[in-house]
Formats: sequence, C-alpha cells, structure tokens
Amino acid sequence: MSDKHLSTQFDAELSGVSTRVLEMGGLVEAQVAQAIYALVHYSAETATQVLKMEERVNQLEVEIDADLSAIIARRQPTARDLRLLIAISKTIGNLERVGDEAARIARTVQRLINTGVFSRMKLPVSDVSFESELAVASLRKALDAFARLDTVQALEVIKQDNQIDQEFDGLMRKLITYMMEDPRTISASIDLVFVAKAIERVGDHAKNLAEQIIYIVKGTDVRHNPVETVASVALQRN
Repeated sequence: MSDKHLSTQFDAELSGVSTRVLEMGGLVEAQVAQAIYALVHYSAETATQVLKMEERVNQLEVEIDADLSAIIARRQPTARDLRLLIAISKTIGNLERVGDEAARIARTVQRLINTGVFSRMKLPVSDVSFESELAVASLRKALDAFARLDTVQALEVIKQDNQIDQEFDGLMRKLITYMMEDPRTISASIDLVFVAKAIERVGDHAKNLAEQIIYIVKGTDVRHNPVETVASVALQRN
C-alpha cells in the first residue's frame, strides 16, 4: 500500500474523529444553555432533559477515546499528528466535564423546585443567566476555533475568561448581600453559588480547549502562562 494512500486514510480517520468531537461539543453547549433555561424558567422538565443528554455525552467520550487508541495503534503517528491526537483526547475530557457542570446545575434546579424556594422568594437568577451567556459564547467560539484550527480566535477565548471570572466575583458579592439581608435566602443562595461556580468552570474548560488548539497548531504548551506569552505564541508566524 502506498504512503500516499496511508496518508489519505489517516486524514480521513482524523477528520471523522474531529467531526465527532464537534458533535460532542454541540451537545454540551446545548446542555449548558438548557440547564440555565431550566433555572431561569423554573422548568423541571428541561432539567430532566439535561440529565438525559449527559448519557450521550459520556458515551461519545468513550467512543472517541476508543477511536483515538485505535488510530494510534494502527498509524503510529509522529510529530504534529500525534500532538493533534493527544490534544483531542484532552479536549473531549474537558467537554465531558462541561457536561458534568450542566448536569450539576440541572440537579440544583430540581432541588430548588422541589423545595418550593422559587415560589417563596426572589433570587438573582438573571445575573447567573448573564454569566452563562458569556461562558456559552466562549465555549462556542472555542469549538469554532477547533473546527478551523484558528489560533487567533483561540486567543480571544483565553482573553475573555477574565470577564467570566469578574462576573462570577460580582455575583458572589450580590449573593452574600442577599444572605446578610435575609437569612431565609441562605440555603437557596448557596445553591446559586454552586451554579455560578459551575458556569465559571465552563468558561475555564473553554479556555482549556483554546489552549489545546494553540498546542496543536504551534506545538507549544501554553498552559499556566500569562496572556502576553500565550499571545506571542498564538500570533507568531509558522
């Protein structure tokens, strides 16, 4: 079999895996959006749908991991191709954890509805919704950057993580005020703290995806580096 034919087969396998990663990404993005919809609209039915979607996300993670192992065993890739496979493995791990955060939010919504908190007191769910919009937008942008291996867009995701962190800090201050002014809100406010933290972690996972894109394209691990250093790597000419 010719080297060209082997290369064509390998490219087809990589393309197939990348497509499934994007499918998984679309699912977890929808999970997060629906989990927040369930919170804002007090929808137990939507929360249940989020939990059902988690099964498919977990299944995709296992299937893609198996595909990656088979490709490595058959093709014994080197250099850039091996970086891509390693980065894809880390990417699906991050996506699975995004799904876990969405499921955590859905379970919290179910608990708040079952305890009747939503009907008894007003909670700052709109602030949580705004934080979620930022996190989902970052996740969507990271997935788009992955599809095109776009390091410039990946860098934008990394820079936007600070805004999500700022929204989280602001919401924490507001929830603390709620609890101080009305002790009856303490239990529900603590639940919202965990929701807000889950959303903040979604933003962190989007940032992790963006860092993996830079690693794939540039061959440099930019994790745990200041934004200025990441930018110099992401924007350098090959």
